Amino acid sequence: MLKLPTVTAIALTGIKFEEHKKVLDKMCGQIEFGAAKIIWDTKIDSVDYWNKAIVYDLWKYFDTAHCFLFHADWYTINPDLWNPEWLELDFIGAPWPLPTDDYSYRDPFGNIQGVGNSVGLRSRFLQKLPTDLNLEWKSYYGNTNEDGFFSVHNRHIFEQHGCRFATFEQALLFGKEHELLENSGLRTFSFHQAT
Repeated sequence: MLKLPTVTAIALTGIKFEEHKKVLDKMCGQIEFGAAKIIWDTKIDSVDYWNKAIVYDLWKYFDTAHCFLFHADWYTINPDLWNPEWLELDFIGAPWPLPTDDYSYRDPFGNIQGVGNSVGLRSRFLQKLPTDLNLEWKSYYGNTNEDGFFSVHNRHIFEQHGCRFATFEQALLFGKEHELLENSGLRTFSFHQAT
């Protein structure tokens, strides 16, 4: 069994407890995490509230160096593909497709950031920085997605503080959300059922 003593498997939710519990039990049958938690927050009544809670509150619920944030429909499926080099990163999620508009996945400098996704491995250091730096919570192009907050819009700030984000190539083996030419037929460590 894969042992990840410095990683907490965690979900922060106010819906679908049984579905989250089923996913957590499945993952814990494959991986021995340092801790495994479902944080039930009855105040989570919208996607916007959830996104803000992930940005400012998630770090309060785990003490390990990293967490694996999971959802009821996204979880680990191939623990044999684990790469210990991922623990040298502060953020890794599934790769995103190339945008079809002129603003998606683009940082403030116009660079396309191809790796993000809400579910993934994050360091506690990265998760705590928005609170420590008092980063502003705001909408970007009408969206308040926490993965965009971290890996696109404020990525340069996190990188200035030493955070390391996965490359597109690293993310290909980590997770799959969208069907891309690069991940067609590829086995991945984690998977989103919605794809």
